[in-house]
Amino acid sequence: MSRKQSLSGFHEWLPAERIVEQHVLDTLRRTFELHGFAGIETRAVETLGQLLRKGEVDKEVYAVSRLAEDQEVAEGVREPKDPSDPKRLALHFDLTVPFARYVTENAGHLAFPFRRHQIQKVWRGERPQEGRAREFTQADIDVVGDGTLSPRYDADVALVMAEALGALPIGDVLIRVNNRKLAEGFHRGIGLEDTTGVLRNIDKLEKVGVEEVARLLQEEVGATEEQARQALALAEIRTPDTAFVEQVRALGVEHPLLEEGLTELADVVDTLHRRAPGRAVADLSIARGLDYYTGTVYETVLVGHEQLGSICSGGRYDALAAKGNRTFPGVGLSIGVTRLVMRMLSQEMAAASRSVPTAVYVALTHDDDWARGQDVAAALRGRGIAAEVAVSAEKFGRQIKHADRRGIPYVWFLGADGAPDEVKDIRSGEQVEADAETWAPPAEDLAPQVTRTGE
Repeated sequence: MSRKQSLSGFHEWLPAERIVEQHVLDTLRRTFELHGFAGIETRAVETLGQLLRKGEVDKEVYAVSRLAEDQEVAEGVREPKDPSDPKRLALHFDLTVPFARYVTENAGHLAFPFRRHQIQKVWRGERPQEGRAREFTQADIDVVGDGTLSPRYDADVALVMAEALGALPIGDVLIRVNNRKLAEGFHRGIGLEDTTGVLRNIDKLEKVGVEEVARLLQEEVGATEEQARQALALAEIRTPDTAFVEQVRALGVEHPLLEEGLTELADVVDTLHRRAPGRAVADLSIARGLDYYTGTVYETVLVGHEQLGSICSGGRYDALAAKGNRTFPGVGLSIGVTRLVMRMLSQEMAAASRSVPTAVYVALTHDDDWARGQDVAAALRGRGIAAEVAVSAEKFGRQIKHADRRGIPYVWFLGADGAPDEVKDIRSGEQVEADAETWAPPAEDLAPQVTRTGE
């Protein structure tokens, strides 16, 4: 991870690092599918109008243009396009907005509630730093309904993510849950109608602190000193169970939307507290900056690495996807896979047992043995054992050293003059007779293993 990237913000992993990333991706996909989420993939580009229709800032978006088009503009053949033209194509900055478009376009072919998982790269024009890249992989799950969607799915997706993250070699995670209705109702109840502005500033609490947020609320949202104090008092509430309900009511604020949010959040937190104890808390400082969230919102931190920020976030959206008078409410969570893998590697939290998939390296005694070596390798591969064959008959010491340098655990020696083949574990030095039709390594040597290496 200390290597300098030739293009800042665009990561390329070494083979052993890629194995760690692939382990994360495979574990997530396997867990999602065990819970019935079907995998999909959407196109990399959307129109700017589609991407920005819910308030995203354009500085995060990479617009797409053709070189020939730029040349035509330079030659005066055509007028330059308006950078904000809603029909202009751009790379997607998340997977939720493209998914909403996918649902509306394919609604006639989907069975609702539709459970989907999606693992793809996304692009944002951000300042590269640890945990932030310009090209990165996200892993999403969403449940979308047709017209209505049971609030039970709010807890369901959080439980799936808790299980998926718990299966990774990263230690403990904590899911922090809030509800936008609760927050907006409270702020309206104290006389602050610009709830979006309030939430936008509350979302900065961990970065700038209480005093700065209080100042921003007064200067940017028009809050009085007392209103700012009340908004911050709400944001300070954090409980592992439903005790937050009475703490909110003790603040003496009333509003119908507040009550609705309290009920919804209490149901989610109670379910998480019972089914995933210790992995979730009600945290009323969680705001989520995206405008399309309408109810439950989540942020997940890696315990002991909270400064990294959220590794998994999301929430309920009731109006993001619509087609005519049909609406498709949904709830989902997204894991920042690249952010997580960057931390796993930089902090040496996990490592691969070897950097290549090869389990067996077939050595050659003579160059004429190459065809026979290929037969042995084919037999091993036919039984799921990754194997490759030397291309020349160098000294056995050199062939063994080559295998050892690449992390291949076994070297296969072809028997001469009718003698049986032998295989050597070059880690222990043990060498035994072997038949390519029956021999197999221990299960842990079949493929590279990813294990947790640090606390």
